[in-house]
Amino acid sequence: MELRVDIAAGLLLIAAVVAMLSRRLHLPYSAGLVAVGLALGVALLPFSPAISLTKDLIFTVLLPPLVFEAALGLPWKKLREDFLVILVLATVGVLISAGFTAVGMHYLARWEWLSAALFGALIAATDPVSVIATFREAGAHGRLLLLVEAESLFNDGTAAVAFGVVVAFATGHGSSGLSVAPATVLMIGGGVMCGAMVAGSVLVLAGHTEDHLVEITFTTVAAYGSFLLAEHFNFSGVLATLTAGLMLGSSASEVISGRGREAVQAFWEYAAFVANSMVFLLIGIHGARQNLASVWVAACLAILLVTLGRAVAVYPCCWLFSRSARRVPARQQHVLFWGGLRGALALALALGLPAEVPGREQIITVSFAVAAFSIFAQGLTMKPLLRKWGEIPALL
Repeated sequence: MELRVDIAAGLLLIAAVVAMLSRRLHLPYSAGLVAVGLALGVALLPFSPAISLTKDLIFTVLLPPLVFEAALGLPWKKLREDFLVILVLATVGVLISAGFTAVGMHYLARWEWLSAALFGALIAATDPVSVIATFREAGAHGRLLLLVEAESLFNDGTAAVAFGVVVAFATGHGSSGLSVAPATVLMIGGGVMCGAMVAGSVLVLAGHTEDHLVEITFTTVAAYGSFLLAEHFNFSGVLATLTAGLMLGSSASEVISGRGREAVQAFWEYAAFVANSMVFLLIGIHGARQNLASVWVAACLAILLVTLGRAVAVYPCCWLFSRSARRVPARQQHVLFWGGLRGALALALALGLPAEVPGREQIITVSFAVAAFSIFAQGLTMKPLLRKWGEIPALL
């Protein structure tokens, strides 16, 4: 069953209370929501079919506003300065991490190559939902926040594309290795093109009105329209929404009215709050149904491999810029490594696996275990580590 309106309203009320308590207790909001979600999942287990976590719910309903809101607020001039660093981390880094995890799961957990490759691809990217929420709550700022946010957004698209290519082979649509490059270029280029087309159309229309309600509506169409258009043609919806958000964010001051900019910013901050709340609560509720005891060995191996894979990706990629003007300080590299949280994206991709994929249920359960470790172990320790490394003031 899908998420009903009455249940959604109840979850939002819970989210609001958890947000208030989290701020008073100085705890990460995301971890608090997942913990409450787990408790709800256990308490409401007999009624759990009424609260369903699906790929469509996360990927189509909740992910676009989160990606769009984050992209809308990225400072374009500063992003251009660090674009090469972000691009290397979001492409080469993701592929290294995915390959490391896949090889480890095949040889250590004895998974089939197909299952290991799918898991490596879907778990490789740091999730923008988890990462951005955690770092904003912790008070990170400046170049560090830019690197963390932008990398999580861009590697989101890389992982989704890599996962799509592996799934194509799994279902017989990718007949040879020669088809990988064209399929990848098509998914990336098509996604960017769809985002640019929708954003361009919206900017033209927005320039002919000063009604802030209409301007909010145009940005909503841009966020969801770009995503749905790209997905319709089997392109990357994440990259489409990211492109649309970047274009609108960089041109808002020229096209959208002053009152409209304030209204748009407030609207998308609220939309991101709602989407974040629903994602983390549903992750917790969904986790209560998982039989982790049956896959605890594979789950522990996966957590270790994913963590090491992140290290193998971050430090060598940053080393490439060690003698350049865009050098990433060691302490920020540590933050990028430990701040590589996983969450909604990994679960959405896992839940969307075709039924014929070997070990599908095991992949879903292990993906949840990695996401739970990421949100609790890494999320709860992020603020103390940021304070220790001098990235946030001691009073936060």
